[in-house]
Amino acid sequence: MTLLNTTLKWLLERRLPRIEAMKKHPGAVQQKVFDQLIRAGRRTEWGRAHQYQSIRTVADFQQQVPVSSYEELYPYIERVMRGEQKVLWPSPVRWFSKSSGTTNARSKFIPVTPESLDESHFKGGKDMMALYVANNPDTRTFEGKGLSIGGSLHPNPTGTNGVAGDVSAVVMKNLPSWAQAIRTPGIDVALMDDWEAKLERMAEVTSQVNVTSMLGVPTWGLVLIDKILARTGKSNILEVWPNFELFVHGAVNFQPYRDLFRQQIFPSDSVRYQEVYNASEGFFAIQDDLTRVGEMLLMLDYGIFYEFVPAAEADKPFPKALTIDEVELDKNYALVVSTNGGLWRYRVGDTVRFTSLYPHRLKVSGRTKHFINAFGEEVIVENAEAAITRASEATGAVIADYTAGPVYMGNGKNGCHEWVIEFAQDPHDQQQFNQILDETLRQINSDYDAKRYNNYVLKQPRIHVVPRGTFYAWMKQRGKIGGQHKVPRLANSREYLDDILGQFSVGNWS
Repeated sequence: MTLLNTTLKWLLERRLPRIEAMKKHPGAVQQKVFDQLIRAGRRTEWGRAHQYQSIRTVADFQQQVPVSSYEELYPYIERVMRGEQKVLWPSPVRWFSKSSGTTNARSKFIPVTPESLDESHFKGGKDMMALYVANNPDTRTFEGKGLSIGGSLHPNPTGTNGVAGDVSAVVMKNLPSWAQAIRTPGIDVALMDDWEAKLERMAEVTSQVNVTSMLGVPTWGLVLIDKILARTGKSNILEVWPNFELFVHGAVNFQPYRDLFRQQIFPSDSVRYQEVYNASEGFFAIQDDLTRVGEMLLMLDYGIFYEFVPAAEADKPFPKALTIDEVELDKNYALVVSTNGGLWRYRVGDTVRFTSLYPHRLKVSGRTKHFINAFGEEVIVENAEAAITRASEATGAVIADYTAGPVYMGNGKNGCHEWVIEFAQDPHDQQQFNQILDETLRQINSDYDAKRYNNYVLKQPRIHVVPRGTFYAWMKQRGKIGGQHKVPRLANSREYLDDILGQFSVGNWS
């Protein structure tokens, strides 16, 4: 075992006592974060406008400061992008994380401060590996390189202050030299603008490197691995990277991809998987127990104060909002954060559900705007993922991508849900797949089941099967390839369905 591997493991293990203390005293840790944020906020224009000087308690904060969407906060962010300082945060802001704009039609630009880099994104990356070492004390992952799939950087679109790009690119550009030395490809390749040219160059470079770990969105990881296999002529990536040990994934639910990775991409029981919840707004959660699939430990000492809003109040400016000590198990909450990046009571757009308390572990259950409720059925992403996973397991299918939305009632016809699905491995019985998907939705969602009863409101789902590569081509056509861009799973309109069905020949539905 190399000296570097031994040294890094020793350094990472020293982080574990702090994490254990956080797990035991979540309320106290969050109170400390809250106090620090309010003190910093008092030195900003936002803080003066919302009378932060008079805030002493969380209750004061919740009474004086409204919950904000991106659109509501944007006038302040735009001023920061134009060079004004101490608007939302007292420290200078030079970096802006550009998200894919999944909660609205345009891109979002999230300020990234020195504090949010150091105390959230970088701290989260170190803790991620510390928790992996805790699960796997004999790891040799630091004997090779870590491959990370990042986005790209561009000048601030206002042309006046700083640099914008995917959060992965912002973080990668600011990594210390020691962290750059243990990753691949080099920064010149990792931050290339042309996504397809970058993938080709990444495939060329990384196919010749001892890659032992990989961090990225599963969908784009698959695209890169396909290019490496095509270049090398190997049947699976372990023939290229025989010492590969860890795949760290995030941004989308990994469950539909799990069989594909385990059976075809990394066909070995020695490869492990770890999930993270790292967003443009901050590093939120890490899978601390690799046996608890889909569950992540909420990291409470990263300069982020969390509030959890019951779904029924999610759109209110002053909703009933719970702190970490007030949440309950198995209830959906809209996530609201105040951060050391200058976001104040900001709606992230995600819904979460706690699976354990003390320690507080959660699952991302969906997006506040990614659901189907055209008929009162209230189907969320978590329902869809469970149904499509169960149907795949029962029929030997492996999912590559999918999206779904409503077919509205009209002309005397009932409505239904319409799905567009791309398989990496076809089901052995498509009709059985369709039936199990529908039956599972009925079993886990009583509102959907009521609407499906005797086909009174909803008929059986309409399912299109599309060729491999369809979703990649669609995302490319939309200018949404690479970085943090994700296929939208559900929509309460036909926006995505009509676009993909209109742009591509998908054949008959089954």
